[in-house]
Amino acid sequence: MSVHLKLSRPNRIYRPSELLEGKIIVKTQSSISHYGIRLTIKGSVNLQVRGGSAGVVESFYGVIKPIPIVKRTVEVQSSRKIGSGTTEIPFSLNLRQDEDLERFYETFHGADISIQYLLTVDISRGYLHKSLSATTEFIIESDKGDLLQRPIPPEMVIFYITQDTQRHPLLPELKSGGFRVTGKICTQCSLSSPLNGELTVERSAVPIQSIDIQLFRVESILHGEKIVTETSLIQTTQIADGDVCRNLTLPIYVILPRLLTCPTIFAGPFSIEFKVAVVITFQSELSKLQKKSDSRTPRLWLAMEMLPLELVRTM
Repeated sequence: MSVHLKLSRPNRIYRPSELLEGKIIVKTQSSISHYGIRLTIKGSVNLQVRGGSAGVVESFYGVIKPIPIVKRTVEVQSSRKIGSGTTEIPFSLNLRQDEDLERFYETFHGADISIQYLLTVDISRGYLHKSLSATTEFIIESDKGDLLQRPIPPEMVIFYITQDTQRHPLLPELKSGGFRVTGKICTQCSLSSPLNGELTVERSAVPIQSIDIQLFRVESILHGEKIVTETSLIQTTQIADGDVCRNLTLPIYVILPRLLTCPTIFAGPFSIEFKVAVVITFQSELSKLQKKSDSRTPRLWLAMEMLPLELVRTM
């Protein structure tokens, strides 16, 4: 016998003011008795501090008490029998109630911060039989009333990358011969729109190997009396491969990943921010000898420009 949950929407996306609807599907070869079928909605912000940033002592106590958003249990069906075969039990639940004082943050799966909403079904069968249960995750997006009513115009920032803007050592031929890359990129972006901009390689003494746009998350957690911040790479999008033509405008077009991004959040115990980096990799024999390293580690054959990125949810 088995039980699983099927939500009414294939994408599993709901807003706090909406009804969470679906079916409980029970499959059994013979009829069974139960003492009630209950559904539990649980939403929380899960925080953890990794030892690398918190120190040796804190690493033993790295998991911080979750911040509850919602927790509610509803009885869907009282004690009775379920017949053999496949039984579908429909349900409809309110996500938000008056006593839910905590804000419904959007679903987010990060390295140290996770905002998650779970729906669990429990079928109690008494002491002599093992209870049946199943859990599924549903995704929360902001209520329409909390969204900006009109699309935000992309806030473009002009940037330039040269040997003089880099704070780390460069290859001697890069330092002496020089390079200049200019462009503009969006630093305030709707989650439903691509991150866009443009870029031009004006000159470079060393051939270019690739140009990438990297998206980073910056997760900060209040841990005791200090704030622990971790920056980690979300994704890399290559916009040029090989030594590009000089003075040719290259478009920047990056699709934001759904569960790995959310609106920028500044809450009391935690914050979630984002950054975007333009990374230029120059051709070098030295790079072939080095093992793949952290994308944030400056290398002699790399030049980059990192900018803050504000993400918002719009209609």
